[in-house]
Amino acid sequence: MTKSAVPKRHLPHSPFRDPVTPPCDHFTVGDRVIHDTYGLGQVTAAEDEIAVLVDFGSQQERILSPFNKMAHL
Repeated sequence: MTKSAVPKRHLPHSPFRDPVTPPCDHFTVGDRVIHDTYGLGQVTAAEDEIAVLVDFGSQQERILSPFNKMAHL
């Protein structure tokens, strides 16, 4: 069974609380980052909160939001 990319909507009459969505990290040009797959890198371009271009030394990758596998150093 695959997980849907779209989150389930919260019904107003549900006995459960509305799920909290964690805020998306904000990256700017020049930020040093670490990625679970690619390792250490530096942000070279930022497209609002949609994606960032990161230089990992041997390669450049465009990382899309949400940035689950990437963190600031």
